[in-house]
Amino acid sequence: MKIIEGGITAAAGFEAAGVEADIKYKNRKDMSLIYSRVPCRAAGVFTGNVVKAAPVLWDREIVAHSPGAQAVVINAGIANACTGKQGYECCRQTAEKAAKELGISEDAVLVASTGVIGWQLPLEKIAAGVEMLVREKADTLEAGQAAVEAMMTTDTVPKQAAVQIEIGGKTVTVGGMCKGSGMIHPNMCTMLGFITTDLAISKELLQEALREDVADTFNMISVDGDTSTNDTLVVLANGLAGNPEITEKNADYDRFREALHYIDETLAKKMAGDGEGATALFETRVIHAATKQEARQLSKSVVCSSLTKAMIYGHDANVGRIMCALGYSGVDFDPEQVDIFCESSEDRMQICKDGMLTDYSEEEATKILSAPEVRVIVDMHRGEAQAAAWGCDLTYDYVKINADYRS
Repeated sequence: MKIIEGGITAAAGFEAAGVEADIKYKNRKDMSLIYSRVPCRAAGVFTGNVVKAAPVLWDREIVAHSPGAQAVVINAGIANACTGKQGYECCRQTAEKAAKELGISEDAVLVASTGVIGWQLPLEKIAAGVEMLVREKADTLEAGQAAVEAMMTTDTVPKQAAVQIEIGGKTVTVGGMCKGSGMIHPNMCTMLGFITTDLAISKELLQEALREDVADTFNMISVDGDTSTNDTLVVLANGLAGNPEITEKNADYDRFREALHYIDETLAKKMAGDGEGATALFETRVIHAATKQEARQLSKSVVCSSLTKAMIYGHDANVGRIMCALGYSGVDFDPEQVDIFCESSEDRMQICKDGMLTDYSEEEATKILSAPEVRVIVDMHRGEAQAAAWGCDLTYDYVKINADYRS
């Protein structure tokens, strides 16, 4: 697998654009387009929140029943959630407008929105934005960069990744982009994420690969414990790499799964590290758990704890915060078997052995926890399973950002 530059336009046949449509934000891009020159096999996973935004309802139907998706229209600033029949009609009209401008079928157009919940979208501005997007779409790295920048809300950095692999004697590219900084606690996927590939693969295997990989990537991150109404992760595969179509689980399928996992994990960690107000990426890795599910529960419990997140912000190696979060995870274990380590890219230190504090140096622990990427390793001594979860520290700026989000 080769890591390459770019994101959604890296794969053959994909174009993108990002423009200023004045949806909510002034003097910045706020609408994006992803377009494939040929119809794609589509797979998707969506929010577990009972309150689902109109675009989620629209996209679930397209992914499930459309013979081929070919475009995605995205807006930032207004979420089109809790907007009733009018919100869903806006999705339909957006798809209709994009289909007309692109010369494709209405049921080949996905839509996505992010931003303030409860506001109706300005349909005239959306329509004008679609026209601009179609005029400006291109297959360049710059066009992909514009698209990812245009769907940012409180994000501080654009998030994208791309890799190449060899399948059936052909070079296959997988690229992706996502946005997400706050209201991040997925129960299916991510906030808004889009992955493109020129791989030829059956729709069934594409959906299975995505759903299985999400369990260990996007579903293992948390910034604030809030599951969004708009969470959407879609993969589009247009087959232009020319490889023999993958229709069964074999070595080619495994190679694609490896590439997909790299993109998913990379984007998920970028989101966790760019949490609203965050100063550090916080990873918890549980090893030697009895089962995979136990490892997931334990690691997620630690990164979701407001107390452990505050601990990371304060660079305070408070073992009690971690043990407490493990204890209410729902996993039954012997606390006196637990070992805990903290580490950065340069140092590692054991701070708990057999459930009790070690005689560690507070000064050295503070140094480790002051790094921009911090990892806590929890050894359960119960089996061979492991899992990782990612989050960020909890800062004063998180409250400031969300106390005035709508303005």
